[in-house]
Amino acid sequence: GAQVDELLEADGVVHGVRYRGVDGWHEIHAILTVGADGRFSRLRRLSGFEAIKTAPMLDILWFRLSHKDTDKIDSLGGRLGAGMIAAVIDRFDYWQIGYVIPKGQYQVVRAAGLPELQRRLAKLVPQLADRVDELQDWKQVSVLSVESDRLPRWYRPGLLLIGDAAHVMSPVGGVGINYAIQDAVVAANILADKLKYGVVQTSDLARVQRERELPTRILQAFQAVIQKQVLAQAMNTSGQFELSPVLRFLLRLPLLRDIPGRMIAFGPFPAHVRKA
Repeated sequence: GAQVDELLEADGVVHGVRYRGVDGWHEIHAILTVGADGRFSRLRRLSGFEAIKTAPMLDILWFRLSHKDTDKIDSLGGRLGAGMIAAVIDRFDYWQIGYVIPKGQYQVVRAAGLPELQRRLAKLVPQLADRVDELQDWKQVSVLSVESDRLPRWYRPGLLLIGDAAHVMSPVGGVGINYAIQDAVVAANILADKLKYGVVQTSDLARVQRERELPTRILQAFQAVIQKQVLAQAMNTSGQFELSPVLRFLLRLPLLRDIPGRMIAFGPFPAHVRKA
């Protein structure tokens, strides 16, 4: 129930935040302020950091369809088709659908009408064809604007940004929370003991970024390859869908074939909590 509106600063050092609660304004003073407030981070904006943006080629229509006891969970999941991609997530009480559209094309999809969206969804995920007519109003559909970026610098004296506040990940592979947690693990490993004594140097914050920046950049590059090689071609309405010869060859090799799954699950350099 609180919203941070100002950073408390003196001599170029952040000493906490000023926030607005239901009972008025308050201040919290701290040795270190950690911004872990997501892709729309207020602390990022208040700190004046500018991100390096990438250009994902997609947005997502996010909506629900009903769940039946007769639905076969393992028969669903991600679906690719000529000009169509959908993620089907079992929420037990309902199916969460993420229907991928080209970047910035929501108004085009909306102009085509809900019946066209229903038809395409039924074709892509026939197991749910009997309930696509549950979509009766565009108010049932949320548009998730897919973004991807990273800050050149994640810290200032007294301030550290982690997770999506420091690097917004593409939804490809669902790695955003994974990388946010690993950022927190590395930050704890490096800073916990120093915080016990009330001393954190800017070089310590730089070390957090140094340990986490390379894995982040590698994973973002990996996501870009998936978007280019798989998602972009699946969105091709011509119906042609073909991986490059090099990628097809690599995916035939057992060891290399496992790399995408391991990369998504753990990242190139997994973080582990250090024993005290």
